Amino acid sequence: MTIRLGYQIPNFTYPGVPNEQLFDTVAAQAKEAEAAGFDTVLVMDHFYQLPGIGTPDQNMLEAYTTLGALASVTSTIQLSTLVTGNTYRNPAMLAKTVTTLDVVSKGRAVLGIGAGWFELEHNELGFEFGTFGQRFERLEEALTIIAPMLKGELATHEGKWYVARNPMNNPRVRPSIPIMLGGSGEQKTFRLAARFADHMNIICDVDDLGRKVSVLRERCEEIGRDPATLATSYLVMGMIGESEQEVKELGASIPEDRRNRAFLGTAEQVAEQLHEKVIGAGIDGITINLVRNGHRAGLVTAVAEALKPIVKA
Repeated sequence: MTIRLGYQIPNFTYPGVPNEQLFDTVAAQAKEAEAAGFDTVLVMDHFYQLPGIGTPDQNMLEAYTTLGALASVTSTIQLSTLVTGNTYRNPAMLAKTVTTLDVVSKGRAVLGIGAGWFELEHNELGFEFGTFGQRFERLEEALTIIAPMLKGELATHEGKWYVARNPMNNPRVRPSIPIMLGGSGEQKTFRLAARFADHMNIICDVDDLGRKVSVLRERCEEIGRDPATLATSYLVMGMIGESEQEVKELGASIPEDRRNRAFLGTAEQVAEQLHEKVIGAGIDGITINLVRNGHRAGLVTAVAEALKPIVKA
């Protein structure tokens, strides 16, 4: 499993599109991404829209229902969250959910997972938020249960946060389902990735990427793992316009706190920037979203054509 070129869909507010046609617009993007050469399509695991993209009351589809539906309209592209909030689901149930997605999609599921961070959702939907340290304690315990279950193994765990007593996980269609961690924490997230993950999606300001890659390699070496066995990707906020005027308008819409993670320009200009600043920093692959205009027919294809040369295997 690898994610060399992923297309993330984080925005479900499409001007002029009624809710009855909302999924059709999402599905069209996934099908275009598959046809254009993206290897993975990803959705966020949130219940409210995030700051920097929109307001909490804007449309947000539940992740695994959406991925299951996308499995029925695609045939080759991998399906994942970026990433599942561990605090939202019991770990054994999450393992069962992802395994079911894998069966439905005939072996295309990836478990993306992280500790969870959006406090407003927790407070309003009734999920326990806890402290930063507690959320990572829970993530470690959850992975201790989930990782063997995704391999069809029995997991026994009596922990502070979770209990599992040999839960069975059938049916399955693959010996194992890959695990991707998402985040940037050098002490906690990277250590868990070295232990449990097949892939690490790093989410940080682009200027920090070189150091993050170096630290991730150290975390692997600390436990005797070859760093080359842990693939990496970087989440890009793509502000890509098809004209000089559109690029200018998109640039004005970038939130101040996202400017070090957003890439602005035409598809070709953004590809050049990513080749230098992301691939050049030692990252293996790119996951990009087009939060403002990805639903426009043809744009996903144009972006794929520009990015494929820089993420060749």
